[in-house]
Amino acid sequence: MTVQIPTIQFFEGISEELADVSLRRNRSTGAKSVLMVFKQLKAVENFNSFKNRFSNALRLLDSEGEITVEPSGVKFIFGGPEGDDLQRVECRFEIDREDHWDRFMRFMNRYAEANGMAYGEPEKNG
Repeated sequence: MTVQIPTIQFFEGISEELADVSLRRNRSTGAKSVLMVFKQLKAVENFNSFKNRFSNALRLLDSEGEITVEPSGVKFIFGGPEGDDLQRVECRFEIDREDHWDRFMRFMNRYAEANGMAYGEPEKNG
């Protein structure tokens, strides 16, 4: 097995840093959705996206190989005094097959371990 630090890429060769991830399951359909939040995108800094090939999908790479995901939506949220400061990027996608979900969770566990992230329950309002 190849030693590969788990990475997330929108553009080939440009690894992004995940700030947060939310995992949800629709109770009526059983569909699982993922919301990944990035505080910044290296791909848009210094016009990096013009220097590298867009992969047409989100690429998740680790020691097991590559997972390619087509997001159902990518939202750029801006703020700041002029409203032009990138606050965060939200990337949403669904996983419908159980074996794909299991593989995604193995990736996320590796990514979390490599990047000092920990699982936590959402706070209940109350």
